[in-house]
Amino acid sequence: MKALITTFILASIAYGSFAQDAIDIIRKAEEKMRGKESAYMEMTIETVRPKWTRTMSLKSWGKGDEYSLMVLTAPSKDAGTAFLKRGKEVWNWVPSIERSIKMPPSMMSQSWMGTDMSNDDLVRESSSVRDYTHKISGDSIIDGRKCWKIELIPKPDAPVVWGKLVAFVDQKDYVQLKSEQYDEDGYLVNVMNSSDVKEMDGVIMATKLELIPVEKEGQKTVMTIDKIKFNEKYEDSFFTVQNMKRIR
Repeated sequence: MKALITTFILASIAYGSFAQDAIDIIRKAEEKMRGKESAYMEMTIETVRPKWTRTMSLKSWGKGDEYSLMVLTAPSKDAGTAFLKRGKEVWNWVPSIERSIKMPPSMMSQSWMGTDMSNDDLVRESSSVRDYTHKISGDSIIDGRKCWKIELIPKPDAPVVWGKLVAFVDQKDYVQLKSEQYDEDGYLVNVMNSSDVKEMDGVIMATKLELIPVEKEGQKTVMTIDKIKFNEKYEDSFFTVQNMKRIR
């Protein structure tokens, strides 16, 4: 009996540290992309379809997980289109009609600019740290790197699009090399593969991301990080609807 009790206590301690580790791992992986304080990014996005490919360029500014501002710079017909997240509010500025639109939660699951990403994927109304529970469910090898496999289950009433996420995070550099997005019925919808791992602004990170819908052959969205700068100073007043209209 004493041995059984000791085993139970050790298992409980191990489980507690295991769960805590999972949250820390996801937090560190997120910081790779947004910095501990802020991040400025320039990115190219290709929307690939069986018969055509469309390329867009954008700039984005982010501060923590409360503020983000993003503006398209190409193609010319979309240049100036902007998206703002400020707290729980998400706004879209459409320069062709000179109108700003406050996006309701129902729009967060819709396609962003015709890509395979949702509005939530890019603007990130939800937080993979705050809105999910986390569990390490095993190890995996991706591109020769040993990774933790972590399951993220949404908390009740969390403002999330997916029914479950599975993240594969490199155990050396905390780079998320793969993620899987499942719907509420447990069906795999999208796979995100990350590659071209290199140092940018002093941080080891993946600079190419491919989002692949599993049931749409020949279709994917490819995101390439061209430039990134971490921990610049931005005032909260930078992330406003007024600034969204004039940022370039």
